Order: sequence, then C-alpha cells, then structure tokens
Amino acid sequence: MNNITDPAAPWIGRQLVSLLTQRGHAWLLQGPSGLGQYALGLGLAQSWLCEQPTSEGACGTCSSCHLIGTRAHPDMVVLMPETVMLERGWPLSEKAQKEIDDKKRKPSQEIRVEAMRDMVAFAQRTSARGRGTAVLVYPAERMNHVTANALLKTLEEPAGDTRFVLASEATHQLLPTIRSRCQTHVMNWPKAEEAMEWLLLRARQEGAKDLDAEMAGIWLMASGGRPDDALSLGRQGLTVARWSALPGALSRGDWSPLSDWPAAQQLAILQKLCHDLMSVAAGATPRFFSAKSLPPVPRWSALAHWSGELMRAARTVEHPYNAGLMQEAWAAATRQALSRAVEPI
Repeated sequence: MNNITDPAAPWIGRQLVSLLTQRGHAWLLQGPSGLGQYALGLGLAQSWLCEQPTSEGACGTCSSCHLIGTRAHPDMVVLMPETVMLERGWPLSEKAQKEIDDKKRKPSQEIRVEAMRDMVAFAQRTSARGRGTAVLVYPAERMNHVTANALLKTLEEPAGDTRFVLASEATHQLLPTIRSRCQTHVMNWPKAEEAMEWLLLRARQEGAKDLDAEMAGIWLMASGGRPDDALSLGRQGLTVARWSALPGALSRGDWSPLSDWPAAQQLAILQKLCHDLMSVAAGATPRFFSAKSLPPVPRWSALAHWSGELMRAARTVEHPYNAGLMQEAWAAATRQALSRAVEPI
C-alpha cells in the first residue's frame, strides 16, 4: 500500500481495508489518542479520491494521490485547529495566515467556525476531478457548539457526492446528533509486537539510530501502549532513567522532572501516576510505570481526592488563568496525596 498513510502500521492497513468494503457518506473514527485516527482518516479520504484505488487503499502514484501528498487537492478539505494544521503541514486560508503573520492573533486551538463555513460552501460545489469530494475533521472534539451545529446541518443534508470522515479521541464531547449521523468505527489496538516493530522502525527513520528495545518499551509503557503517543514521547527525548525516576521525585516534592513539559502533558503524567497507584491499591498491575518505580501507595481516600482534583484541572488546562499558579497547585496537591500514610483498603 504505497500511499501517505504509514505502510509499516499493519493495524491501520487492516482497518482501512475493512472500512473500504462498507458504504456510507460519513464515518466517525473513535478511540483514545495514539491509535492512528488521523492516519486512518486520511487514508480513507485519499482512497475515496484516488484514480486507481485498490482493495487495500489508494494507489499512491496517481495525480490525485500526489495532490493530497502536497496538501493541494481541490476536492478535499481538512477541518482542524490551526495549530494542528500547521503541525501537520496543511495550509491555512489566506485570510487566516495573514492574520497570524500580522500578529493580530495566535493560531486557534479549536476548529474555527469560519473554516466550517468555507467547508459548507465547498460541499455544495461539483467535484473538480470527478471522484467526488472529501472532508476530514480531526480532532472532531475541537469543534465548539457553533461550529458543530454548522457541520450538523451539512451532515443532515449532504451534497450528492461529498463524504466525511470525523476522527476523534473524545467522542463523548461531540453532539449526540453528530454521532448519530455517522457510522462509527472503534479504533483497533495494535498487537504488542506490531507496535514495537513499528515504533523501532519509525524512530530509527527519524534519526534515533541507537534506539533499542528497552527504550522503545519505556516509550510504549509511558504511552499506555499507544504507538503514536509513544513516538511523540521519544521525540521529546524521554529516557528510561527519567521515566523510572519520576514517581519518586514527585513523591519527594521535586517538580523538576516535569518542568520542561507543556502543562497539558504534565497533567497527563500526573493522571497516569494516579491511575497506577490506584491500580496497585486495588490489587491490579500498573500500566504506565513499573511497579518498582512507584512510591508507597497512599490511602485510597487520598488517591480518590487527588484523582478528582486532576479531573477538574483537565477542564481548563488548555486555557489556564495563570499557568505558574496552576502548576504550583498541582505540585502541592501531588505532594499532599503522595505523603499520606499507607493503610489497607
């Protein structure tokens, strides 16, 4: 399968083959982060528009595939937050790019309603290349209420040959009416050996020539077995020593191992640590950290209180009132939770 989806990710290829045998004008790909929603969604759209599609997906060599590879296909629209579009190499509209270049505003972290309105107009047009039109929405949960309602109207009365693929890592945040108008596909988890093989290959392609299985295993453990998230951690330079030492450092009140990570990632790591401590307290196996790296398990009541605080913090982590004070509060709550004496449940 020679296309812009990753041919070394067999779990994505299997899902693409299955979805291409099914009919429907709108798909919703759902599942936790790091399982390849973007790659699968893009693979679907590329296959729909391909001039010589096969049962395994797009050919990867026709002019349509080339246009998607260069982010210039006239029959495809991507709806993403501007931050995600810039990260993944998709061009912004001329107006949006000028506003950002002129420093009138920062790139949006939500899918803007202006982009959605442009898509609605796009969906009314005739296909330029005769293979229909395609719309990719990712991450779909980044639509606000106004944007989501604009999409809903188009999903309810789609133009003749427009197909949609929405990819989401938090479908509970989508309008129920949007979910009900899409066929749903739950992302498959890769087999452990597949994830490891893919991660080693991709990381080495990106320059991690000395990467070994132990390091890759830590990335996969830290990500909860999600390959894309594991690769992202590797790009950030996560080491075996750093991950192993992190729980002990936090239990001593040392925030420095987290200081150079973004706030959202700091919070995610705290949630992982809380999850693992609760798992051990309940007699289960930790998922993100090795058991030997965890500090003594606090009282269940302390863990439950800490978990609630972290869940509340997640609601505003992307738009903090004061980032410094927010992180000081997290550090204090972590110290308090981890300092509680151990007692049986």
